[in-house]
Amino acid sequence: MRTDIDIEISEVGPRDGLQSISPIMATADKKRWISALAAAGLPEIEVGSFVPAKILPQLADTGELVAHAKTIENLQVAVLVPNFRGAQNAIEAGADKITIPLSVSQTHSLKNVRRTHEQMYEEVVRIRALIDTLPKQNRPVLEGGLSTAFGCTLEGQIDDSVVFHCAEKLIASGCDEVGLSDTTGYGLPTQVRRLTKGIWQAVGKDKLTGIHLHNTRGQGLANVIAAIDVGLTTVDASMGGIGGCPFAPGASGNIITEDLVFLLEGMGLKTGVNYERLLQAREVLRNSLPDSVALYGFTPDAGIPKGLALATPQ
Repeated sequence: MRTDIDIEISEVGPRDGLQSISPIMATADKKRWISALAAAGLPEIEVGSFVPAKILPQLADTGELVAHAKTIENLQVAVLVPNFRGAQNAIEAGADKITIPLSVSQTHSLKNVRRTHEQMYEEVVRIRALIDTLPKQNRPVLEGGLSTAFGCTLEGQIDDSVVFHCAEKLIASGCDEVGLSDTTGYGLPTQVRRLTKGIWQAVGKDKLTGIHLHNTRGQGLANVIAAIDVGLTTVDASMGGIGGCPFAPGASGNIITEDLVFLLEGMGLKTGVNYERLLQAREVLRNSLPDSVALYGFTPDAGIPKGLALATPQ
C-alpha cells in the first residue's frame, strides 16, 4: 500500500461494474476511463477478468486493457481469474495482482466457476507453482477472494467457521493474502468486525487487509465504517455504483466510489484521490455508456459542502 495514503481505494468498475451490464463498452473508451481514474489518483484498478469471451463478452479485451494500464506510472493493475488458465493469461499480460474467487457457498462456487472448493484449492496450488517460476520482482500478488462470505442468495446464511476454514485453506494452498467479499449485499457492520477478527486469528493480520462490499440493502458505507474501525485499510468500490455478480440473483450495487471518497476524505483520511478529477472520470464513463445504464451517487449530484477541507490536497 502507498505510504502517502491512509485508506486505499481499489476501483473495480472496469471489471465488476461492466461485467454486470448488458451494453459492451468500447475498448478505446475503457482505456480513456482507466486513464482518467488513474489521473484522479486511484492507486489500484481492477481492469478486467480473464474469462472466456462467450461467458462475459464485456471483458473480452482484458489483455489489451492490462497492457494499457501497465503504461500508467504508479498504478497497481489488478485482474480477476477463475482458474489456472486465466492466471496464465494474466501473468503473460503482466498483471500486478491476481484475484481468484473462492465462493464460501459451495452452491455458488459450482454456479460461478463450476468447481468445488477442493478443485479451487488445486487451482491455487497450480497458480502458486507457476508464479514461483518467475523472477521475484515479476511475481504478481495472488489474492484469494472469499466470495459470499456474508451470505448467499442460493444457500442463505453462511457459518463463520466455514469462512475461516476457507481462508486457512487458501493461504495454505499458496495465496499471499485473502480478501473478504460481501458478494450478495447481506453484510452488516457486526459481521464485518466478527469475520475480520476471525480471519486474522486464523491466518494472521497481514493476510487480510481489504474488503469488497455491495450496497444491495443500503449497508455499504456503514460496513465501510466498521471495516476501517476494525483496522482494514483497502476498500473496493465501483464508479457510479455499477456492478454486482451475474451468478448471484439480486446481488446488485457495488458501493459508489464517489461517495466513498467523500466519506473517507471528509473524515480526515487520505485516499490520494482528487475529487474534481474523479468527477471528470465519471463524465468519461457517462459518455461511454448508453443512457439506459444508470449511474448512482449522492455526492456527484450534491457536491462537496462549501468550506469542507478534504484530507488529500485537491
